[in-house]
Amino acid sequence: MQAAEIELKFPVSDPEALQSRLPQLGFHLDTPRTFEHNTLYDTPNRDLRAKRQLLRLRQYGNLWTLTHKRLPDEPADITRYKIRIETETAIADGPALAAIFEQLGYAPAFVYEKFRTEWSHTIEQSAHLVIDETPIGNYAELEGPTDWIDRTLAELNIDPSTCLTDSYGKLFLDWKQRTGSPADNLTFAEIAAPILTSR
Repeated sequence: MQAAEIELKFPVSDPEALQSRLPQLGFHLDTPRTFEHNTLYDTPNRDLRAKRQLLRLRQYGNLWTLTHKRLPDEPADITRYKIRIETETAIADGPALAAIFEQLGYAPAFVYEKFRTEWSHTIEQSAHLVIDETPIGNYAELEGPTDWIDRTLAELNIDPSTCLTDSYGKLFLDWKQRTGSPADNLTFAEIAAPILTSR
């Protein structure tokens, strides 16, 4: 399915405290905290990156999804949100698709991992909030109509100036520059952070 994706991220110091507030704001839990492994594929010359496109194979629990993202055909009037055209589909066999990609000349370019918790909004059906616990920090992501995003930020007392449109790849590169880490991927093993499988 193809759709326009409108989203904003913001850093979260205490994921549990944030989640405790969500039911009062009309959210219901869709997916409890689940480990997620993402691989971005590209050509050796990084042709997709040059075109600001993304080809991602994701394993979320036992589910595999393939996603392609690109910029909108027309530049967005509103630049404070991240807006992408997203085409996504569920697939049955992730490793088989990965092998097909490599036969076609696409190889893993970047890997990132996180624990993700998914919430949906009861009234605004197209709106979602996810909480991502990554090896370099915790972030929430609001996805939905721009007026809903702004209203939810206000209800959560989130300062809009702290919001981000950066991808996890960009956040990782910024973190590497600050810390001097030799890690090539945003994984718990490479960053040597403990993986907490339960709370």
